[in-house]
Amino acid sequence: MLKRPFVRSAALAAPLLAALLLAGCASTEGIAPTAQLTRPQQLGLQPVQTAFPKTDWWADFHDPELDRLIATALADNPSLQVAQARLEQARAQVQGAGSALKPKLGAAVSSTRQRFSNNYIYGPYGSNWYYDNSALLQGSWELDFFGKNRQTLQAAIGEAHAAAAQEQAARVLLASNVAGAYVNLARLIAIQNVLQQTLQQREHMLKLVQDRVRAGLETTVQEKQALAEVPQIRLQLDQTAVQITQARNLLAALTGQGPQATATLAPQLSALPTMNLPDTLPASLIGRRADIVAARWQVEAALHGVKAARAAFYPDVNLTAFAGFSALGFSQWLTGGSQTLGVGPALTLPIFEGGALRAQLRGKSAQADAAIAQYNGTLVDAVHEVADAIAARQSIGQQIAQQQQALDAAQDALRLVDQRYKAGLSNYLTVLTVQSSVLKLQQAGVDLKAQALADDVALIRALGGGYNAPKMPEQVPAKSS
Repeated sequence: MLKRPFVRSAALAAPLLAALLLAGCASTEGIAPTAQLTRPQQLGLQPVQTAFPKTDWWADFHDPELDRLIATALADNPSLQVAQARLEQARAQVQGAGSALKPKLGAAVSSTRQRFSNNYIYGPYGSNWYYDNSALLQGSWELDFFGKNRQTLQAAIGEAHAAAAQEQAARVLLASNVAGAYVNLARLIAIQNVLQQTLQQREHMLKLVQDRVRAGLETTVQEKQALAEVPQIRLQLDQTAVQITQARNLLAALTGQGPQATATLAPQLSALPTMNLPDTLPASLIGRRADIVAARWQVEAALHGVKAARAAFYPDVNLTAFAGFSALGFSQWLTGGSQTLGVGPALTLPIFEGGALRAQLRGKSAQADAAIAQYNGTLVDAVHEVADAIAARQSIGQQIAQQQQALDAAQDALRLVDQRYKAGLSNYLTVLTVQSSVLKLQQAGVDLKAQALADDVALIRALGGGYNAPKMPEQVPAKSS
């Protein structure tokens, strides 16, 4: 009585032991990823505390119209919807990979009319036609002794984390693009205001010159010079109007709307404040940049893919079972005497596969090396992007101060020259020269103010745009061997 379980256990264990011994026929030797992750400290990132942008950083502009535009973009932009669909696809793949770890159960009913061979079924059934009927519940469970399915699941989870981070990266990029386009529209409208003021000045000066010509105090040469200035300013106004329309159309496209939705937008550049942002390169940047987080999860997924490919060298062990009814003919098919059931292991072992498994492992290892290189490149690019944005912000304040000093001096000079011209102590060419200088400095002031705001947006985006990774893999991945 005690020998029978032992015999059965030995019968089950023997094929598994033989499979393990034969697994040595297919070797994984010499195939593994070789690339290494770059550490933040290697790029000068320091473990310092810093204030990162908040999630709704654009609210610090205190502009309800900008708030509305970004909210609309985050809800309706097609590019963001593509990223969201990819995230759902990745989550579905996690569910699919997880199903391989669970038992399967199905039903099968068949009825086949066939002629049985004398050498297959003896007695009265041989050489005769019968219906071979069966109705079975069939179950199977891959025991995953060597972790292939578990590693495949972990790879899918890594890809899902990467897709989630990529979706967040798309949100950050979209919000910053909307804010940047909004600032550019405000810049163009401010330029338009400067040109309109300049046009009024030139038209006033033209009238003054014409009055002096009629009084015999100026020649027609000065009048023609004054006449030439007015259409030049009007041309610049027309060109600026086209640029304003294009900027509004860009905002409409970014927010997933038609051009009419932004046709009357007129943000005021002077009403948009600059922000208080950090000027350091913190090591915590790697958890704040969604693109870095996505690249890191792709490394994790690739390394689990290597482990799954290595596990494929070992046997698949399935536990199968069935229960139901099986009979020849219909009269006794669903009776107690036709009951049948069975249970047992099934092993599948690759022995000679023409190098396919080694090729697959080599490909997965190369994929992991590529993912690590991609991560390293993303980290380097992010650090340089932050450094450039910080440098730009540190410089723009000094440029604005110098421009304002130059503009104040030019406006003082214009008042003096204008007074001297009206008193007949200066000619029109001098007035025109100083006016042109004031116009250029006013436009430069608008451009610098807009550049300061654009630099703020660029630094916010470089710092991650308020993103904070809910979960990150270890910085140094475990060996895939």
